[in-house]
Amino acid sequence: MTTRFSLFLFSALLAGTAGAAAGDKTDVVRDLAGRVGPIVGSASACRDIARPRIQVITDKFAAVIKEAATNEAERSDLTQSFDRSVAEGRSAVTTGRIDCRSADRQLADLERSIGGTGPSLSAVIAPSSAAAATSAAAATAPTAAVASGGGPAARGVTDQEIRFGIAAPFSGSAKELGRQMKLGIDAAFNRVNETGGVEGRMLKLIAADDGYEPTRTADAMKQLYEKDQVFGIIGNVGTPTAVVAVPYALERKLLFFGAFTGANVLRHDPPDRYVFNYRASYAEETDAVVRYLVKLRRIPIKQIAVFAQQDTYGDSGFAGVSKAVRALGVSDATIVRLNYKRNTVDVDDAINQLKLQKPPIKAVVMVATYRAAAKFIEKTHDLFPGLIYTNVSFVGSTALADELMLLGPRYASGVIVTQVVPAVSGYSSIVLEYKNALAKYFPGEAPDYVSLEGYVAANVLIQGIKRAGPQLDTEKLIDVLENTRNFDLGLGANLGFGRAEHQASHKIWGTALDDNGKYQALELE
Repeated sequence: MTTRFSLFLFSALLAGTAGAAAGDKTDVVRDLAGRVGPIVGSASACRDIARPRIQVITDKFAAVIKEAATNEAERSDLTQSFDRSVAEGRSAVTTGRIDCRSADRQLADLERSIGGTGPSLSAVIAPSSAAAATSAAAATAPTAAVASGGGPAARGVTDQEIRFGIAAPFSGSAKELGRQMKLGIDAAFNRVNETGGVEGRMLKLIAADDGYEPTRTADAMKQLYEKDQVFGIIGNVGTPTAVVAVPYALERKLLFFGAFTGANVLRHDPPDRYVFNYRASYAEETDAVVRYLVKLRRIPIKQIAVFAQQDTYGDSGFAGVSKAVRALGVSDATIVRLNYKRNTVDVDDAINQLKLQKPPIKAVVMVATYRAAAKFIEKTHDLFPGLIYTNVSFVGSTALADELMLLGPRYASGVIVTQVVPAVSGYSSIVLEYKNALAKYFPGEAPDYVSLEGYVAANVLIQGIKRAGPQLDTEKLIDVLENTRNFDLGLGANLGFGRAEHQASHKIWGTALDDNGKYQALELE
């Protein structure tokens, strides 16, 4: 199907449906699904096409289906028809029948056809001018929740889908962290959706961009909760943003699952009922690396410094180092903290402070994001020969490696990153499953520690949803999660929760970059 023919048919269908009878409208929408779905599907298989562009089309079509269908059965049929067409489009890219340049062009033509000054899809199909007047609201309103069996369901749950939200940076200097986290969750959701979803419901992830700025997080969370009506939050990125997002979720009894942060704000004792973590904490990561530096590398504690982001993320990492030092029976009063400002690469003050230290610093524990970390390494590498650099997992391992290899292999070699998932180059069951899913649903995307974490966290959640059964609601899911123990995903470590334990994993893996910018296993003990 050529784009030109698709748009001609699109316009013709719209022009011919005003005032159409209900049965005629559903036939038109079913035909339209077969034309629009492949364009949406092919675009979704291309990583360089922005997800929000695709989501706009998908949301508009969902609103059209909602208006055209006269009952739940019709709506289900039309939705399934559209989903099948989307899958066909995605397959066309993955099998090489269409390239991403053509997919982008088709999507752009489709956007122009529905984004002009003429009536919207919903308005044209609507049977009356009164319905047309409300079409803008319908285009943004989520499908009404209907429980399996006909009764009212939880927010974000229908017979066809369960909607989850992620508030993360999709712009700014940390955008790769948000993109990778979403990629991993989407891969897990796509894998279960391809086999019929959970209890016949497709899992859907809706993204909101907060730019890794807490001042934007409240609006992002509000969008997901009020506009998108999500069932729960999964995979939010960052500590300073979590300081805003977690209270928002708790006040609304909204599930807050698998955030990409190891901070204590998500790890209260006893735990907050609605907050669940997959990953080990920053305290556990920094404890492991401090012990490695002191016991294996024989570096005196007074010659270890902390390079940290000047916010709650940096505070959390620094607190972890301090705790680890005290556990070794040494005072933490002399630990030097070198700061930089969030969403910048301004590291000069930190370097100037480092130059003043006597005796000279031999190792730096870095609590930073990938660009700031790379800039710090670039500017200190030759000033302090032999300086050991370690990073916590939030840094974004692949992005850090890419930044350092652009500078040259000597900047990358030996840089340490603690991980909360197994090596992406390994052959554990979960890693192989993840890499197969990534290759299938996002061809061309390289395996990455952040997206692997998103994939693992999503699979832990999926298992909980499956165990909760068809009558899903937040309280029931939490009860199920709190009774999930010794769960084996193929990580090499059992996972589990409890009423007093809302962190599934405490496992830390050590890795270090080689001259080729590849992470190799590093024994921390």
